[in-house]
Amino acid sequence: MATYNMKLIGRDSEILELNRLLTSDRAEFLALYGRRRIGKTFLIEQHFRKQLCFQLVGLQDGRLHEQLGNFQQALGKWSGKQHRCPGSWQEAFQQLEDYLSVLPGKSKRVVFLDELPWLASPRSRFLQALDHFWNRFLSKEPRFILVICGSAASWMIAKVIDQKGGLHNRVTARMRLNPFTLAESARFLQAQKVRLTPYDQLMLAMVMGGVPHYLKEVQPGQSAVLAIDHCCFRRDGLLRDEFKRLYRSLFDHHDRHVQIVRELAKHPHGLTRRDLTKIYKTGGRLTDTLEELDEAGFIRIERPFGKTQRDAIYRLEDEYSLFYLKWIEGKPGTGSFATKFNTPAWRAWSGYALESLALKHLPQIKTELGIAQIETVHCSWVHRPNRTFPDGAQVDLLIDRADRSINLIEIKFSVGPFTVTKPYADELRRKVQVFKDVTATKKNVFLTFLTTHGLTQNAYAKELADASITIECLFK
Repeated sequence: MATYNMKLIGRDSEILELNRLLTSDRAEFLALYGRRRIGKTFLIEQHFRKQLCFQLVGLQDGRLHEQLGNFQQALGKWSGKQHRCPGSWQEAFQQLEDYLSVLPGKSKRVVFLDELPWLASPRSRFLQALDHFWNRFLSKEPRFILVICGSAASWMIAKVIDQKGGLHNRVTARMRLNPFTLAESARFLQAQKVRLTPYDQLMLAMVMGGVPHYLKEVQPGQSAVLAIDHCCFRRDGLLRDEFKRLYRSLFDHHDRHVQIVRELAKHPHGLTRRDLTKIYKTGGRLTDTLEELDEAGFIRIERPFGKTQRDAIYRLEDEYSLFYLKWIEGKPGTGSFATKFNTPAWRAWSGYALESLALKHLPQIKTELGIAQIETVHCSWVHRPNRTFPDGAQVDLLIDRADRSINLIEIKFSVGPFTVTKPYADELRRKVQVFKDVTATKKNVFLTFLTTHGLTQNAYAKELADASITIECLFK
């Protein structure tokens, strides 16, 4: 059973894994990574607060002598003794070994090296010394857990997890810390005494995603509109310039990643690799850059219905990046969001943002539709007009089911119940027919609605909607 700390919200599966490490009968080496502000350090400090016996945080852009001086101070704090400043990481880890080897007791102890990419500065030989420290000492001591942590996912994977040299196969557990789900975000806000409707919480998610450090900015008594204004449009707002820091902190040569993110933000339904090849001007490494964005959780790779992996679609799914590029960048003034959230442009953009959130909550949608136990694959679907099928069509979310059925899901963000009008009903009939004609499917096709407040029960909705669910299911 997991031992929960009231200060930790969510992270249930991660806590189970950390508890497994605590009960292991061998030494463990955990590599933890995730985007900036996601709560990696907080998770380790809180859950292992009784087991921590040493913690070192790398200095951003710190030189070798500065990092070693920082190590000296950290070791003195944890050991309660004076230590000379080591002249190399090899000497530093020898000092750490001397301290750890005389710790009393046989219970698990945690050594936590935070912001590892900053510690392993060029020509510092940090990784070689860490590998030697693990092989010679820690790996032979079953009571120790070594936790290494970093925000730069691509660096952690290339230099540690998939490293073919010294650290190859040393890691015994890996963990990518993801943003909160909507349910976890709701629990987090509730713990901060922020009481908002699901609609307002959804608005926050469209801007902040499930990043705890962003959600901390929301104050009790604030509506979502005011909270977004405060965070994004005030000159000193946390998210006003976060975009510039975010990618720089995560990726080397971050201009390559930003270029792709900017382009994907212009195409809500995604681009193929062929499309990206045409516009990628930074030079080389497109495959690596896409893989790094995927591993860090900024893009989603989908295989279109009836197509091969070669036809994969790349979509930007980071909510903050989408919002920043559309609504913050180049937009002046305090309170500017309060003048925009009721506009047609915001309502149109919100539909795309809700699509992105829905794709992250497929288990909840399947449960609400009563198909949780059925194997499925999902994607969006777009048909561009051609000579054979001259009518184009687009489906927000398609769920292809093993029970020979397909849900075509229309996702609608509105301030009240959504009304299917006569023109829209005609469009829906046409869309379903185009899908059947183009795909030549023999499966059942069910038209399904995901809306903020349900459907107005008029004749068109009763005729066309095989199922209707609301955003509240995403919070379950």
